[in-house]
Amino acid sequence: MLLGLDPGSRVTGYGVIEAANPIKPRYIECGVLKASEKLSLENRVYEIACGVREVIEEFRPQSVAMEDLFVQRNVRSALKLGQIRGALLFVVAEAALQVYSYSPATVKKTVTGRGRASKAQIQQMVKTLMGLKQTPALDASDALAVALCHARHAKRFVKGSANSKLEFK
Repeated sequence: MLLGLDPGSRVTGYGVIEAANPIKPRYIECGVLKASEKLSLENRVYEIACGVREVIEEFRPQSVAMEDLFVQRNVRSALKLGQIRGALLFVVAEAALQVYSYSPATVKKTVTGRGRASKAQIQQMVKTLMGLKQTPALDASDALAVALCHARHAKRFVKGSANSKLEFK
């Protein structure tokens, strides 16, 4: 099992896939973890981290793939996102899981063939690749895209305990 995360300071997407066969991964679940805008940043960070902890406890992934930070123009947003990402890294480490990071361009290129694909294009490709009947929410489809990206870049899963890590050759 592989968990993909798309961190956000108000909404964090998650996607769970079974990637024993990276060419044809199997969809398990996806969703979004929302924190109220009325909360302070530290409480939003806490809520989202607790939500990711619950997802990890429920699905017991073997590894986690997360989108890297992307700084466009707004440095304040990047700092908030960095704080969320740091909390999620803590939760992943707490669960003794390995985390793999991918740039947004790598995720887009892997899933759509274009490093500058729009969110709508990613959403549609994820729906198609996963064989979904309904289109997932944007943040959830982004998280599934991160998971798919990792499944395609990972050479193979190591079979074994729940704390198995991905190995690259």
